[in-house]
Amino acid sequence: MKGLTDDTIAAISTPFGTAGIGKIRVSGSGAIDVADRIFKGVKDKSLKNVNTYTAHYGYVVEPESGKMVDEVIVIVMRGPHSFTGEDVVEFDCHGGMIPLKKVLEVLLNNGARLAEPGEFSKRAFLNGRIDLAQAEGIMEVINSKTDKGLDVAINHLTGKLSNKITGIKNEVIRLLAHLEAAIDFPEDEIEGFEPDELGNRINGIKDEIEDLLATSDQGKIYQEGLKAVIVGKPNVGKSSLLNSLVQENRAIVTDIPGTTRDIIEEYINIRGIPLRIIDTAGIRETRDMVEKIGVEKTRNSLREADLVLFMLDVAQGLTEEDIKIYDMVKDKPMIVLVNKTDLDREIDEKKIKDHFKEHPLLWISVKEEIGLDNLKEAIIEEVVSEEVNVSDNIFITRVRHKDAMKKAVHSINRVKESLNQGLPYDFLTIDLKDCLDALGEITGETVTEDIIDRIFADFCLGK
Repeated sequence: MKGLTDDTIAAISTPFGTAGIGKIRVSGSGAIDVADRIFKGVKDKSLKNVNTYTAHYGYVVEPESGKMVDEVIVIVMRGPHSFTGEDVVEFDCHGGMIPLKKVLEVLLNNGARLAEPGEFSKRAFLNGRIDLAQAEGIMEVINSKTDKGLDVAINHLTGKLSNKITGIKNEVIRLLAHLEAAIDFPEDEIEGFEPDELGNRINGIKDEIEDLLATSDQGKIYQEGLKAVIVGKPNVGKSSLLNSLVQENRAIVTDIPGTTRDIIEEYINIRGIPLRIIDTAGIRETRDMVEKIGVEKTRNSLREADLVLFMLDVAQGLTEEDIKIYDMVKDKPMIVLVNKTDLDREIDEKKIKDHFKEHPLLWISVKEEIGLDNLKEAIIEEVVSEEVNVSDNIFITRVRHKDAMKKAVHSINRVKESLNQGLPYDFLTIDLKDCLDALGEITGETVTEDIIDRIFADFCLGK
């Protein structure tokens, strides 16, 4: 497969900025030679002669001029027992941008080339150190927003998802081998090969795939978060609610309707669920061009929302404007919030309860922080069907995996149809192979090169 080369690659693997330490990673068949050219140890020890998994103190110097660039610790890891499966050298430098860039420049001038995004992880995959699901788990770990999201990502990184997929694949392979034996040797009696047993084995495989596929919606929430859009007419308290939930004055709050002209996004953690909460411009008819743009952005956000927090103002009652907004969002998962309950009520409570009986209804005061804990509980109840121990369970979190599982289920359904119609075993084996190919897309055995390139292109430069 394209991608396995003898190039020696290098990249900064820590974020840019001022820090105590910054790391530069080098990998490839020439990694130790390249590092040795620019490293001067305190006892002039050559890196070519050091043991694997050892750290060495010294300096990076420009070979031509002998000019010292930085004081470093160098760690040598010889392949195949390294992350990439190749020789790897890591430079722990001072963390400022200038020393890191200078050390990288010296490496690039002495035999290394700049790594492409995700190329270290891609080499680990191509060299068989990790499979594709584990590689994707690396970025899930990096991008985790809550402890539960991290638990899900760690399960992928450590191979729990891959092991589950491999277990299902092995069942398919055993069944496929049994069928092909019956096809190739029809004169021999295949022990225990009864139609009922065959049907049960097919159903068992289908159940395992469907059980895993059923975790995808909840898995996506743990990993990517839930997009919750606060919506309502101007001046009902949307920005105040955002500020209260994030415990920060993130949005400007005034008594003037139409203050919020653009969408404002923040993440909060509610019992392990990353909630991407979005404050929007109040929806109303307006001649203000800037406000019109904000209202249109609100409409776009609503189309993508996983949950709508629809706010009403207790002091204004239920207005025609509220009803028009509600009609726009009523088909979305929704929690209705009646705000400003610390003020005198002009609202007809029965009318409100009757009109919004299809959705959870909470009476809150953002100003007095009344009902906000109930709101958090209502959000959890709306999106999570039951509490589970995330670290002990396997979840599908990526659209790519979900699509592959759907293809696998479709193939197994065709196997069942062929069996029920009494078709020859050749028809069953064709669809079982398609099921294997679909499952193999998740771990990378049957995925195409362009998909591999696209996956790793989304990785960090030094990962």
